[in-house]
Amino acid sequence: MEFTKRVHWVLPVLYISCLAFLFNTNNFVLVVDASHDVFSEDVLSLSAVNVKKERHRSGYHFQPTKHWINDPNGPMYYNGVYHLFYQYNPKGAVWGNIVWAHSVSKDLINWEKVEHAIFPSKPFDKYGCWSGSATVLPGNKPVILYTGIVDDKNTQVQNYAVPANLSDPYLREWIKPDNNPLIVADKAINGTYFRDPTTAWLGKDGHWRISIGGKKNNRGISYLYKSRDFMHWVKAKHPLHATAGTGNWECPDFFPVSATNGLDTSVVGPNVKHVMKVSLDATRFEYYTLGSYDVGKDRYIPDPDMIDGWNGLRYDYGNFYASKSFFDPSKNRRILWGWANESDSTDNDIKKGWAGVQLIPRTIVLDPNGKQLLQWPVEELETLRGNKVEVSNKILNKGENVEIKGITAAQADVDVTFSFESLDKAEMFDPSWDRYDAQKICSQKGSTVEGGLGPFGLLTLASQNLEEYTPVFFRVFKDQDKHLVLMCSDASRSSVKDDKTKMKDGKDAYRPSFAGFVNVDLTEKKLSLRSLIDNSVVESFGAGGKTCITSRVYPALALFGNAHLYAFNNGTETIKIDSLNAWTMNKPREMNH
Repeated sequence: MEFTKRVHWVLPVLYISCLAFLFNTNNFVLVVDASHDVFSEDVLSLSAVNVKKERHRSGYHFQPTKHWINDPNGPMYYNGVYHLFYQYNPKGAVWGNIVWAHSVSKDLINWEKVEHAIFPSKPFDKYGCWSGSATVLPGNKPVILYTGIVDDKNTQVQNYAVPANLSDPYLREWIKPDNNPLIVADKAINGTYFRDPTTAWLGKDGHWRISIGGKKNNRGISYLYKSRDFMHWVKAKHPLHATAGTGNWECPDFFPVSATNGLDTSVVGPNVKHVMKVSLDATRFEYYTLGSYDVGKDRYIPDPDMIDGWNGLRYDYGNFYASKSFFDPSKNRRILWGWANESDSTDNDIKKGWAGVQLIPRTIVLDPNGKQLLQWPVEELETLRGNKVEVSNKILNKGENVEIKGITAAQADVDVTFSFESLDKAEMFDPSWDRYDAQKICSQKGSTVEGGLGPFGLLTLASQNLEEYTPVFFRVFKDQDKHLVLMCSDASRSSVKDDKTKMKDGKDAYRPSFAGFVNVDLTEKKLSLRSLIDNSVVESFGAGGKTCITSRVYPALALFGNAHLYAFNNGTETIKIDSLNAWTMNKPREMNH
């Protein structure tokens, strides 16, 4: 067969796809498992015009030159080159016509697009090529594992693809051998919820293992499969992990983590914690737990203090989904990619000719407290920093806004540390509030609602007279014998435009008050915040990356040179800016041209 003629090794890297999609050409919108809307063919293939002049287009986040993108797929580092595959519609700005697009980079900042790697073409993926992962096998041989759709009933199987030419540094061409599919659901599995294989890990017994997301009734499941040769896979007797009441699991990710550096996916040990991440189709958020991997029983066990479900920890409490991590051996780190969909109306997505960005890649390490992860933008991002301004020892009294001038506020990197003299003015946490619904609390206790200790933070993408702005801020509550820190990124005031859809099956703009609590020690009475501001993206990291929130916003006034940045305090406790460093962010030299 073609595979044996052109590639002289048995198994390469595994790339696994995370989102499920269904093609449909009828003249109506079909909701697919709460994931995506399928539009009529004329909308699916409505090509973009004048995208470069679009006012909300990101300046330094990853995106193609036009059209729709979603899940990051199969990221890897191979022979000095970073590879990112991603779900892409080459014909329009809504979901549909999906292929695995492929871009390469030497620095995670500048990206060159190459040929599409995978697209529907064979019986085992004729109806769709969904998300997946990559694994680099011994002998430095990469393989992609991905989910293929084989019929109009949405039946899902697991396939593999390998590079046609390993000497090509960019791995431009990929082959889907005819011995696919490698894995087919048995009778105990719902084959329409069976997708997104993980990166493989190698056990000490010489067997490879992967996990595949799914559900049985309303129980989310991460199925486990084992193989000695990476070609013949057997389902384990028990799943790697499962949780009742969580619904369908998409894009599972399973990997070891340490407090100092990244670990290869196959690393195990008595002092090694593991991360189990799932994307929940029902909520459209991502959740993770920390725990241990019992290699003898091939099971993952969350730590006793972990909440394993909808109230659990999240990578990001905002617009962030279908993430995928990989180990970068060049810098001994684990890097996380995540997708941010548009929150604009469907009409505006089509009009502007593009939809979706990949967020800035983040490093992941274990918090020294062992109870959560820390995420931080990769260090390479700092090469884009331009003009810098600094503020220090600046007092913010109640009701005071201080403008941060001297940078391009629409495209900036801001890193600030706030301090306060006392915790005494912290408001009491109302016992009637749902402490697991930070977003609802933020919507009630917004940036303009006077408090005791907070709200204080940044007003990003603000118009001159504050008709519109996106505040990112903290508010501290007293809860019995401890304090709770609420972090918000509130898009509710981000635009003066109404942005209601006029399409029959379109969606209105979505402007939520995203929020999460920050598990931080307030002994030193300090809180830090870093926000990456990029025209329609506000990506924020609280307390050194303990809590992350991403908002997508579409200002009508705070555009380009008319955007402003302020530090503010609306609490009765005086706040001090200990230090604030802000930079104009330049565009990469190359972004998928």
